[in-house]
Amino acid sequence: MANFIVAALYKFVTLSDYQAMQQPLFDFCESQQVKGTLLLAEEGINGTIAGTRAGIDAVLNYLRSDHRLTALEHKESWAEKMPFYRLKVKLKREIVTMGVPNIQPDTMAGAYVRPEDWNALIDDPDVVVIDTRNDYEVAIGTFNRAINPHTSSFSEFPQWVQEQSGEDGVLGKGRKVAMFCTGGIRCEKSTAYLRSQGFDEVYHLQGGILKYLETVAPEDSRWDGDCFVFDERVSVRHGLEPGEYELCRACRLPLSAHDKASELYEEGVSCPHCHGTHTDEQLQRFRERQKQVELARKRHQRHIGVRI
Repeated sequence: MANFIVAALYKFVTLSDYQAMQQPLFDFCESQQVKGTLLLAEEGINGTIAGTRAGIDAVLNYLRSDHRLTALEHKESWAEKMPFYRLKVKLKREIVTMGVPNIQPDTMAGAYVRPEDWNALIDDPDVVVIDTRNDYEVAIGTFNRAINPHTSSFSEFPQWVQEQSGEDGVLGKGRKVAMFCTGGIRCEKSTAYLRSQGFDEVYHLQGGILKYLETVAPEDSRWDGDCFVFDERVSVRHGLEPGEYELCRACRLPLSAHDKASELYEEGVSCPHCHGTHTDEQLQRFRERQKQVELARKRHQRHIGVRI
């Protein structure tokens, strides 16, 4: 039975007093023994937190007691052990960084498509299906027919759109576009951005990949692989069951069993993705950290930064 509830949440709404909200929110989450990361900005709130059923419910009720966040939606999954090792409440310029001013996701986002209706949309050959996540996320799983923009950060996405909007691009004039991301927040901005650029028919997966994997049966699925998540579970599968990926503690990229079998893999130090990119000083630091990890394992203790 799951011991911890993992709640992913976001809402685009004007929070002019977001700075004043930081400490009270931190204190309340801490009082409920809830951990994870919450981002506050003038444009809204975003984050993923984990705790007991009672703790998560208390934090969600606390947030929704603010009239601006009454309609705050969240998605839940589970973990057998706490997937975060500390609590952070951060102040940001954007709750998801695109770097384009005056995007208005609360009024300009594309049309929502329920997970139950997503297959029919992306099976349409006239629809361009775009994965708005970063390259390393796409590499471990995505939807059939999805285009990978090969971005290393979301701030690169607008440039990709501009490059692909010409007659010869995948976003040529008049195309219908379906977009998706992990939990839905990036698509609020990416679809709003496309609409601001003159695209008329823009859709996005309501609740993101996580809601699709929770809702759609594996035998009916168009999803192939795992979905990367930003906590110590690393990835999830259908039914939001934990996947088999682990993190490279040097570069923070997900590792498959094949990656770990590589001669370039050294636990806690390097992997096929980052081998040869670190300085001698960094390698020495990584090896010392790994030594402490091994000592903690022998004592049956948890070391920060180790998969649990």
